[in-house]
Amino acid sequence: MERMDSFWSADLGDLKNGYVEQNEAFNCLLCGEIVEKGVIYPYDNRLYVAEKYIRIHIESVHGSVFDYLISMDKKLTGLTEHQNSLLRLFYQGKSDAEIQEEMGIGSQSTIRHHRFTLKEKERQAKTFLALMELLKEKDQHQPAFIPVHKTARMVDDRYNITKEEQEKILNKYFPEKVLVKFPPKEKQRLVILRHIAGQLTPEQVYTEKELNEALKTFYEDYALIRRYLIDYGFLDRKHDGSQYWLKK
Repeated sequence: MERMDSFWSADLGDLKNGYVEQNEAFNCLLCGEIVEKGVIYPYDNRLYVAEKYIRIHIESVHGSVFDYLISMDKKLTGLTEHQNSLLRLFYQGKSDAEIQEEMGIGSQSTIRHHRFTLKEKERQAKTFLALMELLKEKDQHQPAFIPVHKTARMVDDRYNITKEEQEKILNKYFPEKVLVKFPPKEKQRLVILRHIAGQLTPEQVYTEKELNEALKTFYEDYALIRRYLIDYGFLDRKHDGSQYWLKK
């Protein structure tokens, strides 16, 4: 699940763009799509160089970086549902009067107050980011935490996992390529499911039979693994269960 690491380690400028430039390619931070430099890409009967094409990819597949980020779990954005709704309307270019009517808010001054509160949140976030960057230079005891996957359904203490803990759990339950047993604790399950999800093909749409066959190579109770991969937000599926794919 390397793209999770890329997403959380990206600087603000790259995260805002939705992609990061590498030596030979541009990498979409939202889904992991790789666009190689030096290749001409066709789209809508026109040809584009790599950097222009990665921007087209983000727009056509994800809508916009804003759309993608605002749709993330509130534990990852730090936004209340009310703030989320307001930001969506601000981004759409709605006036205070239009927002007042659409949301049924008492007065336009209330909306201006929300704008002020969000600006305060922005200033606090910038200060906090600066503090954390400075802390990295001094804190010699900071553990290396495993990044939370962006499609997590509920972010809680289960995700408090260091790389050292992850390695121990994998060594215990995955000494070889086959899972010894499905772990009883939530944190252990998360590590195991993350590992299994990382072995699936990112862009492939699996039939139920294909997915079962793939999961069977890890654990005999493939239905259990399949259910938990969905519950933990690693997999998505059609309502009838006919197709499955890794969530981006």
